[in-house]
Amino acid sequence: MAQPVNLNKARKARAKSERKTKADANALKHGRARAERERDTKVADQARRRLDAHKRDT
Repeated sequence: MAQPVNLNKARKARAKSERKTKADANALKHGRARAERERDTKVADQARRRLDAHKRDT
């Protein structure tokens, strides 16, 4: 005969794994160091300025 399953524990375990998945996704999205964010901003600003410098005046 199979062992009985505690449905409350199974439900909580499933919810915990879903929270972990969501937390990992948020860590990738928001969990960057300040230097990385500043570097990305600087690179984007340089690219924007370079593009603006090459626009033709009409």
